[in-house]
Amino acid sequence: MGDVTTQIWCSAHQFGVQLPATPRGARQARQLAVEKLRAWGLPTDGPALIVAELAANAVTPGRVAGRDFLVVLSRDGGTLRIEVVDTYRDRIPVLRDADARAEGGRGLAVVEALADRWGVEQGPPPRKAVWAEVDLPTGGTPAGS
Repeated sequence: MGDVTTQIWCSAHQFGVQLPATPRGARQARQLAVEKLRAWGLPTDGPALIVAELAANAVTPGRVAGRDFLVVLSRDGGTLRIEVVDTYRDRIPVLRDADARAEGGRGLAVVEALADRWGVEQGPPPRKAVWAEVDLPTGGTPAGS
């Protein structure tokens, strides 16, 4: 089976990228999100960390060749929505207290701290979307930035 081809689409209020479900794909998701956030004139720190955590969750379960994941950034009025869609519908992320000695398990705690809202939506099998929203003040920059 061949490599998954990166696909990007963009409009004035939405950006999306489809990437292979690999650690490299997760890094690319963060890098491309930072570029788009800068182009929109938005601060990158909090939203970039949200993308990084959600993308890492999308690639961690399987790393199956030929699988991909999708990252979508949308600006709608006063909200920035970050959505990561993967093909691991049976692996619903939950917020939990991480063991201080554990190497992982803190990703959703980071999302919870940085986002104003987040959740999970089931898509057509086998897809699910994990999303986070950051409220943008009137000036267009995320609150707390």
